[in-house]
Amino acid sequence: MSQDSNDFGGAPSARTRVRRGAPRARYDRDDVLGILDAGLIAHVGVTTGDGPLVLPMAYGRDDDWLYLHGAAANHLLNTGEGHEVCVTVTCLDGLVMARTPFHNSMNYRSVVVRGRATRILDEARRLYALKLITDHVVAHWDLVRPPSQSDLRKTMVLELPLAEASAKVRAGDPVDEPDDIAGPWWAGVVPITTRFDTPVPSSDLAGDGPPPAPITALAGRTPDERPSS
Repeated sequence: MSQDSNDFGGAPSARTRVRRGAPRARYDRDDVLGILDAGLIAHVGVTTGDGPLVLPMAYGRDDDWLYLHGAAANHLLNTGEGHEVCVTVTCLDGLVMARTPFHNSMNYRSVVVRGRATRILDEARRLYALKLITDHVVAHWDLVRPPSQSDLRKTMVLELPLAEASAKVRAGDPVDEPDDIAGPWWAGVVPITTRFDTPVPSSDLAGDGPPPAPITALAGRTPDERPSS
């Protein structure tokens, strides 16, 4: 996914080349993976017999694959298995308030991944993928009860190659009409920050021990700052 002189303007494929706002495109592998690491939720899109369906899901990744999981009966995952899907991850960084609503925007970092989703059947690889998904959110897989065979029977895991992925990033001030800049209207950016709060124990928690260290470490951090696995 590195920038090159291919027929797609540096994009890994024609369908992942950013056309609108092309200067905001990022095709470098580190940019794509960095945004995936910062995000928490992926919106997964499939085409069903009833029309398009998009749902939010947790995800994980390694260098080559994006992993999704859900209930074995999950309609979206079952529909997507063996078919082309589209996965998007977005980090919202600010509201861009211009001098006219026409130029209002948002500052963001986003990734689009397209490709064929494949169901993982090998148990060792399923556990590997599930650990990546879990630890992507909070790196605590090794500190809790491992999945039972019953848990695994109820769970489907799909993998999607990261071969077709592109990023798009907007940062900075509004871009207003030159004639409006001298006008009386305010313009600027309202930053948006998501931050983890102090963990709250479950009401049925047995004992009074502290949360695992990776959970405690989240307090006060942003998703970009959360400890990695």
